Amino acid sequence: MKRKYLLWGIIGAIALCVLFVYPLYQRVFSPMVHTSDGHEAEFFVPTGSDYKVVGDRLLENGLIDDLAAFHWVASKMNYPNTVRPGRFMLQDGMNARELVTLLRSGKQAPVKYTFVKFRTKDQLAETTAEKLELSKEDLLELLNDREFLNRYNGLTPETVLAVFIPNTYEFYWNVTPEDFFAKIFEYYKRFWNDERNAKRENLRLSRLEVMALASIVEEETNKNDEKARVAGVYLNRVRKGWPLEADPTVKYAVGDFTLRRILYEHLQIDSPYNTYLYAGIPPGPICTPSVPSIEAVLNGEKHDYMFFCAKTDGSGYHHFSRTLSEHNAYAAEYHRMLNQQKIR
Repeated sequence: MKRKYLLWGIIGAIALCVLFVYPLYQRVFSPMVHTSDGHEAEFFVPTGSDYKVVGDRLLENGLIDDLAAFHWVASKMNYPNTVRPGRFMLQDGMNARELVTLLRSGKQAPVKYTFVKFRTKDQLAETTAEKLELSKEDLLELLNDREFLNRYNGLTPETVLAVFIPNTYEFYWNVTPEDFFAKIFEYYKRFWNDERNAKRENLRLSRLEVMALASIVEEETNKNDEKARVAGVYLNRVRKGWPLEADPTVKYAVGDFTLRRILYEHLQIDSPYNTYLYAGIPPGPICTPSVPSIEAVLNGEKHDYMFFCAKTDGSGYHHFSRTLSEHNAYAAEYHRMLNQQKIR
């Protein structure tokens, strides 16, 4: 009889496990995450989210289909009190325990942010806000904050674009504007190694002056094999005290980068960036110059050219001249081409 009761007890315990324990086991250890293609998927937890918002976003993104199970496991693992923002990479087939463990840990995957060129702080801030959680408005406010920028080697809103060297950077998605800028500046400092600083000093230029000249070279030509020659022209003009007379700086002063023809009225705009009116290097860069453009200035070709003008063959290259009369002949040819194409 005792054996009979023992048997029934065992059967009852098994039944309880089947009815109650196994469903709980399934909730915790059965696959919960389902990605669309079977590969890892990125998932963002905005700053200030609670665990219910996290669950709703997982459901809306099609990454889980059992919200109740997520909430149950999350509550048991104290996730409601440990929600951390960021970008997380979720693996297909993760169970609820693995999912919550990852989200609770805050071990987010960094965002790779690659940019080539920005012409304005507004453009930079807008593009950055599309990649990271920070807002365009907050970043733009920081880039115009003179007191904040002055802590970084005396930067100003006019010169700040100089530290944004086009490259691929890694940031945490929820990085603050301040930490974002600090990391950019750290790269900028590493870029200016002893070799580059020696070349800069040999040219008797500051880092910011090199970056400003490089930004003009960047706008003048996209031909890397011509940039050192273009830079050489501007370095010659700087040495002689001539105005740079760089058309891209006039476009910057006008605020219209689509201009294909610089007119007399544009040359009269009173701006420190109008290098037809004001001699010397502009107060800041007119875009974020690429590394080849920076290197072109640091390694400017030594020649006696003082002028250059775009060729009319559509190649993107330029004619270089030593004398004004030679340059004027090329310029007249170029203007005839503009007139034929009715570019006014």
